[in-house]
Amino acid sequence: MSDEKKEGIPQDTEAKAAAGPKSGAPGSGGGGKSWFFPVLSAILGLLLAGVVAFYNVPAFHVLLHPHAGGDNAAKAAEQYTCGMHPFIITDKPGNCPICGMALTKIENAPAPGAAAVVSSAPASKPSGGARKILFYRNPMNPNVTSKTPAKDEMGMDYVPVYEDEVKGSGAGVDLPEGYATVQVGMERMQMAGIQSAPAVREAISHPVRAVGIVVPDETRVRRIQSKVEGWIEKLHTNFTGQMVTKGQPLLEIYSPELVATQREYLLARAGVDRMKESPYEDARQMSSGLVHAARTRLTLFDVPESFIEELERTGKVKRTVTLNAPVSGYVTGKEVFEGTRVSPGMDLLTVTDLSRVWIEADLYEYEAQAVRVGQTASLETVADPGTKLKGRVAFIYPTFSPETRTLKVRFEFPNPGLRLKPQMYANIALDLRSVTGVVVPDSALIETGVRVIAFVDAGGGSFEPREVKVGVRGNGKAQILSGVNAGDNVVVGANFLLDSESKLRAALTRMTGGGEGK
Repeated sequence: MSDEKKEGIPQDTEAKAAAGPKSGAPGSGGGGKSWFFPVLSAILGLLLAGVVAFYNVPAFHVLLHPHAGGDNAAKAAEQYTCGMHPFIITDKPGNCPICGMALTKIENAPAPGAAAVVSSAPASKPSGGARKILFYRNPMNPNVTSKTPAKDEMGMDYVPVYEDEVKGSGAGVDLPEGYATVQVGMERMQMAGIQSAPAVREAISHPVRAVGIVVPDETRVRRIQSKVEGWIEKLHTNFTGQMVTKGQPLLEIYSPELVATQREYLLARAGVDRMKESPYEDARQMSSGLVHAARTRLTLFDVPESFIEELERTGKVKRTVTLNAPVSGYVTGKEVFEGTRVSPGMDLLTVTDLSRVWIEADLYEYEAQAVRVGQTASLETVADPGTKLKGRVAFIYPTFSPETRTLKVRFEFPNPGLRLKPQMYANIALDLRSVTGVVVPDSALIETGVRVIAFVDAGGGSFEPREVKVGVRGNGKAQILSGVNAGDNVVVGANFLLDSESKLRAALTRMTGGGEGK
């Protein structure tokens, strides 16, 4: 400053300016600006450091915000998986990276650090009693594996493969080849409708059911034929279906041969009377022989004994001879009418005894092998459903039908009240091979074509596939020869879902070579 200007400034003012403001004096504008900004910067730096420590230093986070067992811990234990790709497991909701479907929550998921967790942090070793991890698999490419936790190029965690999942892929001896143990949560069990039933020891029989046709018993069918030539003078039984009893008159026949035989018989009897006084023994025996021969001839012509006795009593030859029914039954065939000329060997009437009938049924090859003559059978009909009859196997035909590939079996049944009529359909039931053993519901068995699989509930949501051998089946149940013991709970509902899941787990393990990591 120039000397001229300095001379215009008062001395006291110049002294104050040279002395400067006192530190910490309130109300001084220049002093406030000098310390405000450093303090503000320090406060912001402390806040930023606290936030970083809160989210990165676990001890500091727990100190400021204790939440052991709280809502955040429960949230951290939640896991989500894809219904179409069960090997996709994450601890955050979202969509499946393969198919894009929304991930579903896994119920009863183990806590972080347990064996079943796949989170954004590297998986830790399982604690005592947890499932053993064999290796880790790339979620997008199962052929890529790692012995340690890793991430793929998209930042997704590798999926752990456990020892129990590899057990069914051929490394285990208890599980069928190509199957693995399945772990299912409680909620998924309820949604899928998985149900189980105990295997029990009881008696079981193999029932055979078939539809048969009622036919007359061929041993009770009688055809009445003419043994002489003649003409039908009168029919006492003149319509089909008429009931006749044994000894009842059927028809009257005129035959010149029968008339001649009657005359011969009467003449022979008269000759015996004349030869009684003969001194020659040979003549008397000859006369007696002629009488016997004439009478036998009448008998062989089916002349009734009552007709011959009347002929002997009256001594008069009759023009017609009455023929009687040889058996009781129904007239099932009628070939003649009054006035019909008949000849020897011609069928006149057919009489069938229907008090017992046959049922002929066709059985398949696997059923017919266990059928034996004399086995008891039961019968029901649609016409009379309330009636059940008991019969037996009477005959097994020796050949199969080439058209139907079945074997015809003949059953014999009583026929009270003529309830069973020829050509009627009847339902036959036959119990075969009754045995006692371990029995399960038939719905528990999965037929693969080569073997039979059943899933056993091992508890805790774990289901083990078993290869079983099946014995006798019947009434919705099956005998188990091996694979399942009495008391085991077998899956009877939704077991096909378990079958698909088990095969998928085993196939994925084989693709990654997991069976060799044991």
